[in-house]
Amino acid sequence: MAREYDLKPAPSDGADAVAGGATTINRRQFLRYGFNTAAGVLTASLGVLGFAAILLPPGGGGGGDLAVQFWAKGREDEAWYGAKHLQPMTKADFVAEAAKSATGTAGAAGVWNGVPVVVNYVEHSKYAGTPESNGKARFQFMEGYDETGKYVGHFEDLAEADPRLMPSDDLVMVFGRCTHLCCIPGWQLVSNSFTEDSWTPGGGDDGGTKMFCICHSSRFDPTALEMNTNRNRSNGATFNYAGIRRAGGPAPVGLPLIPIQLNGDVIEGLTDYIDWYTYCD
Repeated sequence: MAREYDLKPAPSDGADAVAGGATTINRRQFLRYGFNTAAGVLTASLGVLGFAAILLPPGGGGGGDLAVQFWAKGREDEAWYGAKHLQPMTKADFVAEAAKSATGTAGAAGVWNGVPVVVNYVEHSKYAGTPESNGKARFQFMEGYDETGKYVGHFEDLAEADPRLMPSDDLVMVFGRCTHLCCIPGWQLVSNSFTEDSWTPGGGDDGGTKMFCICHSSRFDPTALEMNTNRNRSNGATFNYAGIRRAGGPAPVGLPLIPIQLNGDVIEGLTDYIDWYTYCD
């Protein structure tokens, strides 16, 4: 019997989108090309769930702006950041929301230079030294495995080469496209055991506090950071990346991290890593 989920209502109206035609990208293309590459895949996947209602506009950051903006257009309207649509994300926003959480976490959908992203705040600096049995989330730096189960490497192997890959100010941002069929995972936008406000260590599928993809039920643990590998769907080229762990569902591997920095209190994304983007070509 199919699992049933309590879905928040999506608006019935929204703008249409046109799929991009490029098969390879450079950094400039990445910044303007944004979200629309797999629009056809999303349309087929979402169907009556309302593809147009959650589609992000191209160039959401505007003019090369590195600031990450809240995206609250669709199911996100009813999230804690629903009134902040297209406002710059700040760390203070997440700290305030996490204070209401049993696990010390908060997350929000966003748009960054037209690319869909999800930002998660984890009170790692507060709880890293406390017993894991207290249910307070913290970042876990883990070994990574590809979709066949082959060992790839440890997250810290990549972080040692570039420390900016480590969580910055208790925040991580991931590319918001599922590694299954490039749909858009959400953060607590549906109600089920995977999205409840609970945390279990280990990066497995038990416990809540998961990013959840409504299309085909893939789950990702934003506290479990690992090295992983994926491939360019156009030419088959493989690449390693730092990401969050796939916890369950049909997604073969986890979602890639986008390094961030704070500009004052405003969250900004860095454009140094773009190879991972090609898995949705």
